[in-house]
Amino acid sequence: MNVMRELRLKGAILTQKEVAEKLGVGISAVNKWEQGQSKPRADRLPAIAKLYGCTVDELLADVNSSEEVEEK
Repeated sequence: MNVMRELRLKGAILTQKEVAEKLGVGISAVNKWEQGQSKPRADRLPAIAKLYGCTVDELLADVNSSEEVEEK
């Protein structure tokens, strides 16, 4: 989910703590999503996309491109 980190660092959202508070999750969850260590639940994707100003498709495209790189 590198798109999340990129958008946050560009100023869309200031901190992982703010993201966590707005989504009702722990800071460690946001950190793991950004690091690619885990993925958010599917039911959270619309809220994440809205928060980051992107589409669910863009979030999923980022996940799929990461998985393709790992398979090679």
